[in-house]
Amino acid sequence: MTTTTLPARPQLSARRRWTVLAVCCLSMFLVGLDTTIVNVGLPAIGRGLDVDTHGLEWIVDAYTLVLASLLISSGALADRFGRRRVFQCGLAVFGAASLLCALAPSAGVLIAARALQGVGASMLSPVALAIVVNAMPDPKERAQAIGIWASVFGLSMAAGPVTGGALLAVLDWRALFWINAPVIVAALLLTALFVPESRAPRARRLDVPGQVLLTVVLAAVVGVLIEGPRIGWTSPAALAAYALGAAATAGFVWVESRRREPLMDLRLFRRPAFSGAVVGAVAAFVALSMTLLLNTLYLQHTRGWTPLATGLATLPLAVGATVCAPWSGRMVGRTGPRLPLLLAGGFITVGALFLVRLTPHTSVFLLLAAYAFIGIGFGFANAPITNTAVNGLPRDRAGVAGAITSTARQLGSALGIALAGGLVVAVGPSELAHASRPGWILVATCGVLLLLIAHPSRPKQAATGPAAPSAR
Repeated sequence: MTTTTLPARPQLSARRRWTVLAVCCLSMFLVGLDTTIVNVGLPAIGRGLDVDTHGLEWIVDAYTLVLASLLISSGALADRFGRRRVFQCGLAVFGAASLLCALAPSAGVLIAARALQGVGASMLSPVALAIVVNAMPDPKERAQAIGIWASVFGLSMAAGPVTGGALLAVLDWRALFWINAPVIVAALLLTALFVPESRAPRARRLDVPGQVLLTVVLAAVVGVLIEGPRIGWTSPAALAAYALGAAATAGFVWVESRRREPLMDLRLFRRPAFSGAVVGAVAAFVALSMTLLLNTLYLQHTRGWTPLATGLATLPLAVGATVCAPWSGRMVGRTGPRLPLLLAGGFITVGALFLVRLTPHTSVFLLLAAYAFIGIGFGFANAPITNTAVNGLPRDRAGVAGAITSTARQLGSALGIALAGGLVVAVGPSELAHASRPGWILVATCGVLLLLIAHPSRPKQAATGPAAPSAR
């Protein structure tokens, strides 16, 4: 039971452990960046490929939908075949897909290439977290490392619009994907040099029926949210999507409850800490993705700002997330998840409430303050969510633990994009500010949800070691 590389994990020096963390953070920065960097370039992509709002939503959500669908299976594959091996494979697929995106001649090719990017990214996100968790045997050190990992992931998503705006100021939208190439090459080289191989001591079987049903559920939910405004919420196609989603959900629950090694152990959701972390991850990323998309459309279409100016407007959000995420990780290691979750919910709620009366002439100072508050809240949210979820499973299932929370994040991102796009899909620039107000109410609701999740949390949850997988 102690074969492979698991015994070597505690022998890593402190410098080697933190080097491993840095390599994983580099790759995770790329995954998060590509989740949001496209947002600020959507108007340019629409003009370059003659794509309407629905098509633009699919360009964003094709990536997040595939990523969310495959994360858990990728985590299980990594635990079975080796985390470094799967990590390197993910980097290669992600890099190749990025080149296809940059060369895409049409919207259809771009959407397909973005989906392929999601396949590669699914091999990076949970595996990176599993590598970090296995490299850090000390609970306090692990909590700090998770805080840094979460801060880099949060920073990458918040920095996407800034980076995209800067690229679009001097190049065209294809540069949004060319930028991945040097990062991929560096990550592959550093992974080969510094990241040790590891895997779970007991291989788990792949749950193909569960994987297929989960993909159908997510595709049905996100697809109907994107296409609903176009086809009609009560049209035959929409009703068929509702039925498909309901049937797939029921089938998923039935299959997973009867498998010896399910894709997702549904008993874990009976644990308040674990289920709260998953719900909190969805809420935090719905809030972030809605903020970024509504910000992009409002500033470029209604205010007439350039992509660079639009990206720079999100700097307060990026700075807030960057500063507060590692701080949140230290707080989790010392006192547990409750305080940072309360701060996360409070700041996100206040920031969104600043914008519920948005107009075409809202003060720039108010906009920047709102973005800063939302960024601070997002920064505080990631570490307690991730740490609580990881500590809810035994370490030999660290890949699956990371995959579940990463799935929740990406599902939140996909839902946020779909909901935000549905609000403004059929309105002109002058009506966009008013049409987006329900979106800011929803972002505030996500903040309130984080406050509710924080209420029953106990500080000891984050400070203890991983809990047993059985539910009570």
